[in-house]
Amino acid sequence: GLARRAGFGDIPRGGTGTGESGDMDLELAGKTALVTGGSKGIGRATALALAAEGVHLRLAARGEEALAETRDEIARRHQVSVSVHAADLSDSAAQTALVEAAGDADILVNNAGAIPGGPLAAIDEARWREAWDLKLFGYINLCRAVHARMCERESGVIVNVIGLAGERLDANYIAGSTANAGLMAFTRALGSTSLDRKVRVVGVNPGLVETGRMVTLMRTRAADTLGDADRWPELTRNLPLGRAAQPEEVADLVAFLASARASYITGVVYALDGGVAARAPAAM
Repeated sequence: GLARRAGFGDIPRGGTGTGESGDMDLELAGKTALVTGGSKGIGRATALALAAEGVHLRLAARGEEALAETRDEIARRHQVSVSVHAADLSDSAAQTALVEAAGDADILVNNAGAIPGGPLAAIDEARWREAWDLKLFGYINLCRAVHARMCERESGVIVNVIGLAGERLDANYIAGSTANAGLMAFTRALGSTSLDRKVRVVGVNPGLVETGRMVTLMRTRAADTLGDADRWPELTRNLPLGRAAQPEEVADLVAFLASARASYITGVVYALDGGVAARAPAAM
């Protein structure tokens, strides 16, 4: 069942609330998942969560060394097969090659992509297109190819990990907000009829998540604003629970949505942000 994560006290993760191991069988054992951006952060946590449920993995990311480290960690902890695919998924040829190598997966988790921050004047066309080639078009192209295969066999789940900026529009993250809003619409549109072919398409919008990239950015900001990079946790005190989300919390939702327990869920995008997107704007 969903694993109890370190650092969250005795709150059981899913199941009946008894705290017993194996409370909820997600019926994922023996399935195969393709996870992009699978070597670090949310992608790595998702790979580990799925492996704990008995899912065999195909992991794709740019960094071969980080992929190998994640593969070896999974192999030490779980009895599942793991293959790795080092690829630049902003390149359409690499996307095609990945689908040929791993496109028969039962589950696709689109997670690869990092879009630079900045207002409109700061993001030139080249940077904008480069970022969108990886995330926006990367997601769309992989969905197009894998969804077609899933429809042919009338089975499969696609989970798009998108981002809260598609809901909480941010002029200082304009390229990311625009891409994420587009992917939210894409996910809802594709998923609205996909269940006719017994395929589900869903999305997850994480808010701020404590990944290595986030910590690096926060340390830089803390050094600039507080004079001490080690004080970066102070910058998250205004968030719900006074902290960012953990990658494992996102991974647990992805695993559930990919499972038979979510068999009637499609064409929706879930915010995982502690309620931030639902809050009224601050008074002017």
